[in-house]
Amino acid sequence: MITRMSELFLRTLRDDPADAEVPSHKLLIRAGYVRPVGPGLYSWLPLGLKVLRKIEKVVRDEMNAIGGQEILFPALLPRGPYETSNRWTEYGDGVFRLKDRRGNDYMLGPTHEEFFTLTVKGEYSSYKDFPLTVYQIQTKYRDEARPRAGILRGREFIMKDSYSFDIDDDGLKNAYHRHREAYQRIFEQLAVRYVIVSAVSGAMGGSASEEFLAESEVGEDTYVRCPESGYAANVEAVITAVPDTIPAEQIAELPSATVHQTGDTPTIATLVDWANGADLPSFGGRTVTAADTLKNVLLKVREPGGEWELLAVGVPGDRDVDDKRLGAALEPAEYAMLDDADFAKYPFLVKGYIGPKGLLANGVRYLVDPRVVDGTAWITGADSKGDHVVDLVAGRDFTPDGTIEAAEVREGDPSPDGAGTLVAARGIEIGHVFQLGRKYADAFNADVLGEDGRPVRLTMGSYGIGVSRLVAVIAEQHHDELGLRWPSSVSPFDVHVVIANKDADARTGATELAGDLDRLGIDVLLDDRTASPGVKFKDAELLGVPWIVVVGRGWGDGVVELRNRFSGDKQEIAVDGAVEQIRAAITGQPR
Repeated sequence: MITRMSELFLRTLRDDPADAEVPSHKLLIRAGYVRPVGPGLYSWLPLGLKVLRKIEKVVRDEMNAIGGQEILFPALLPRGPYETSNRWTEYGDGVFRLKDRRGNDYMLGPTHEEFFTLTVKGEYSSYKDFPLTVYQIQTKYRDEARPRAGILRGREFIMKDSYSFDIDDDGLKNAYHRHREAYQRIFEQLAVRYVIVSAVSGAMGGSASEEFLAESEVGEDTYVRCPESGYAANVEAVITAVPDTIPAEQIAELPSATVHQTGDTPTIATLVDWANGADLPSFGGRTVTAADTLKNVLLKVREPGGEWELLAVGVPGDRDVDDKRLGAALEPAEYAMLDDADFAKYPFLVKGYIGPKGLLANGVRYLVDPRVVDGTAWITGADSKGDHVVDLVAGRDFTPDGTIEAAEVREGDPSPDGAGTLVAARGIEIGHVFQLGRKYADAFNADVLGEDGRPVRLTMGSYGIGVSRLVAVIAEQHHDELGLRWPSSVSPFDVHVVIANKDADARTGATELAGDLDRLGIDVLLDDRTASPGVKFKDAELLGVPWIVVVGRGWGDGVVELRNRFSGDKQEIAVDGAVEQIRAAITGQPR
């Protein structure tokens, strides 16, 4: 059926929305694909919904191809199962909670691991029923503190989440790799440029975890890769290359720790300036840098349902603590930096001069960067105003309670695989695959009878794709200064026929051409409006259909113009045979 723009529910905008920060947000609103209705909330208009449904179909077809079976859970979910898995508390303020008229607690579902597990447990009881993969494409909800970038980071979004159930770890690994390969096929069909990076599981739990990140400068995820080896990881998942420890006999020969009056030196920069003017013997005349200092950051942490406790994190002074890495390392605990009121409660914490000895002597849990190995010597706080200690040696003068991956990862850092150095890039998370293992099966005692008649606990995998987010991701990767440029696999139409001539014969001919294309199964958008050719051309470029046919001045000479929205190429083709030539161009275009 031909879609006529004179009848299409569509209004394009000439100006960018005032609050739009990224290209996809601007263009999807200007081109009439979506409309905002509240912070992080969007309505899908006809063109946007067509793109969304095409993406869903690609995802659904590939999930079905690996044996997935589609189901659908409600978005409104009772509290009970989340209490059993401890996630009712773990989610904190990141979810929408509500009560019914009887005072019962509910949540708008952010994910559905609990309900997939309970459903499979309730339906199946024998090893013969497995392996099993079930999935849904459904609306999810997250109470984003700062929704931004349009549908890239909203409070309501559509996600495909699938779960594999197996009776042994080998089955889980097979399911994981089937999903991983299916995801690669999905993103290739959608013409998304992506990388696969090692990741952390966070509140999801589990072991093996990888993210699919779409390459984008506007991405909120920073990842690093090693060009020499192909290693890639989200910064939260990077394991620090640990230097060798120094043998005990060599540690014994190191200079003794000495407390120095350093004056007003509460920052790393002022401390380094002091050290370079102090002619410290142990440095042998070399320049002291921030990397020679040990910075101790104080925060308070609270496990779900627990009380706040102090935690100190020690990192080399040339590095900051990365919030994402810190949050991932402390998951599921929440944390906050100490404020002035907190410091006032603990007089032994002297801001700017905090050292390991005072922390450990006062029972503060102290975790350090993995670079702080036994035998490394540091300049750090001496726990009194204006004092620092030089040559404080880890393993000799202090022993931390453990290590933590919280320091920032930088370009030039050694790759964890030892093959070279790391370079940084930004991306948008579009998919995530986990080997969950038995976390949720244990929580709900999801057992079936094994071949020997004994109970076998199921093992699970979890696999998500941000379906609605992909609309914005594709728009980010496929646009120019004129507007959107949809790949053929997701474009709302196959061809956009523009009537750019008021001549009645040309109008009739364009309508007949559109009808002939429609009969070949080609999805046609016909701009039959009375607007000027300039307005029509601007709208065609903004909407981003990959092929544009212009029926204009050349009609009287028996030619029409065929434009490729991707390459910008234009060619005149004869009206006789135009249908076949257009069909060949459409079907032959690379995805």
